[in-house]
Amino acid sequence: MSLPVYVEVGAKRVFASALDWPGWSRSGRDEDGAIEELIAHGHRYAAALGPTAASLGLPATPSDIEIIERLQGGSGTDFGVPSRSLAGDDGPIDPAEAERVEAILRASWSAFDAAAQAAVGIELTKGPRGGGRDLDKIVVHVWEADVAYHQSLGHPYRPPKGVYRPPKGVDPRDDMDEMRESAIAAWRSRVKGEPLPPSRRTSEPWTPRYYVRRAAWHALDHAWEIEDRAGPR
Repeated sequence: MSLPVYVEVGAKRVFASALDWPGWSRSGRDEDGAIEELIAHGHRYAAALGPTAASLGLPATPSDIEIIERLQGGSGTDFGVPSRSLAGDDGPIDPAEAERVEAILRASWSAFDAAAQAAVGIELTKGPRGGGRDLDKIVVHVWEADVAYHQSLGHPYRPPKGVYRPPKGVDPRDDMDEMRESAIAAWRSRVKGEPLPPSRRTSEPWTPRYYVRRAAWHALDHAWEIEDRAGPR
């Protein structure tokens, strides 16, 4: 069986994403490169999900991929973020699918936590020009992004002292579990079609499907970054 994939085409970068497996999304300079990266990360994605990926069939070659839709990317795509939502993402999610998708998101978060914990005390390698966040800054960045994603669901979240960046002396790890459970509660509310709380937001909130695609991708992307940069020199 072929793997349904959609691609997001920007001017400088293309993302290929598995339709039914949120978080499994990789980029390349063109469509072929993005597909190759997606296939190359298949086993890594399955390992991150563990038992949740039991029904996942991994493609071995591009011929095992079925492109079901091509989306026009934008500046976010070129910056390095899969930032386009499929038209079908606004459809209803039945209880069984909601349970599966939630499990994928939780597994992605757990994969990030495990990678970060395993890298404690290890100096992460820098890029060719010396760039790259250290471990603590990656953790803070992921925390900040997840807070913003929570807000994008249309449900406000109040981090410690009501700010995105943790105040001096506040470790985002201390807030991570509470923030994630709050996000899951907001996500479940959206899946059920419950009214949004009052907000000053002017932009449309993310659909529940896109929220999981984005949040799972971001957690796994940085989990794999940590693993790669903490690995053998």
